[in-house]
Amino acid sequence: MELTLLGTGAPAGLPRPDCPCAACATARGASARAATALLVDGALLLDLTPGAALAAARAGHSLVGVRQVLLTHPHNGPAVDLPAGLPAAGRVPDGQELTLISGHRVRAVPMDSPGTGYEVASLEGERLLYLPPGGAPAGFAEGRAAYDMVVADVIGRPDAIARLRATGAIGATTDIIAVHIDHDITGGAPELARRLAAAGARAVPDGTTLIVGEYHAVPDIPRRTLVTGGARSGKSLEAERRLETFPEVLYVATSGKREGDAEWAARVTLHRERRPGSWRTTETCDLVPLLADEGPPVLIDCLSLWLTDAMDRVGAWDDATWAAHGERELHERVAELVAAVRQTTRTVVAVTNEVGSGVVPATASGRRFRDELGRLNAAFAAECEHVLLVVAGQALVLRS
Repeated sequence: MELTLLGTGAPAGLPRPDCPCAACATARGASARAATALLVDGALLLDLTPGAALAAARAGHSLVGVRQVLLTHPHNGPAVDLPAGLPAAGRVPDGQELTLISGHRVRAVPMDSPGTGYEVASLEGERLLYLPPGGAPAGFAEGRAAYDMVVADVIGRPDAIARLRATGAIGATTDIIAVHIDHDITGGAPELARRLAAAGARAVPDGTTLIVGEYHAVPDIPRRTLVTGGARSGKSLEAERRLETFPEVLYVATSGKREGDAEWAARVTLHRERRPGSWRTTETCDLVPLLADEGPPVLIDCLSLWLTDAMDRVGAWDDATWAAHGERELHERVAELVAAVRQTTRTVVAVTNEVGSGVVPATASGRRFRDELGRLNAAFAAECEHVLLVVAGQALVLRS
């Protein structure tokens, strides 16, 4: 089954007309995207968008052979002219299945928002799932066979990818193509590719032709990632984004409870509210057993507070205790944690604070904590395939 993406952008396109934002200002050349439309084997057009015939011609195709035009969502972008000879566009009721003259079978998939998704199967058995902008499947049962390709709004609805993974509809070899790409991401193609790779997805330029079912190297999802940055840099949000397409995540809060601290309680509440409802939370600093267990991905937030707890336990704040045995015991704890990271089979994303770039702490204990956190960060990062530094909300890749 041959799939040509006539457009890969949001309904208003990218750049949006008259939008002055940074993403639109830099969306030029291959980064510019027309509204998403898919041409399947030259016979089925999914979504009719402005300039579809011209886009097909630029990609080396014609719409003359199109036998069916199906819409996934109400078009609210620029006016669309129906090319001569093209069948009238329509939508299929949820759950209904069509068999086209070309031999393709098309089933309408219910969404959790206005719009319709389409499952397309070829005579040879390849299966494609195409979802509308802002849409996720509703009522998918577990145990489904994995699609060969899923074309969806990965950036706008990462939870749709998580749902499909949970039901088995996305498997290890499913090719996930991001479409309906809007101006949500600044940084151009490199930043888009980085964000999508965390979901095991990719984006392609307008006009690209893909073969559904043909082997393509699915982007590797880094198994161990360290996200570092200063206070309020956006590092926790970046860490959460890296796991938002997974159906289940264990969020490990190392902060514990702080009775009577209203400001801290507000911070914790904010973090909880922005995490997906399917994530579980545990409050502990006992990380080694968690890393040794099998299970879903783990997000550790954060190593700085883990170190504070470890230093409390060994009496690191007292100079005499530190000199006698505290330093040795702390380094043993750090070595145990680093070894657990090296040996774990789980997907791990850890957050830590970047130190050493600011004012030198005025106290000996403050300098001790700074030094030990710097050592912990370096040792932990050495065991990670992916290391990010977040500055002003922008993620800089240190290792990939």
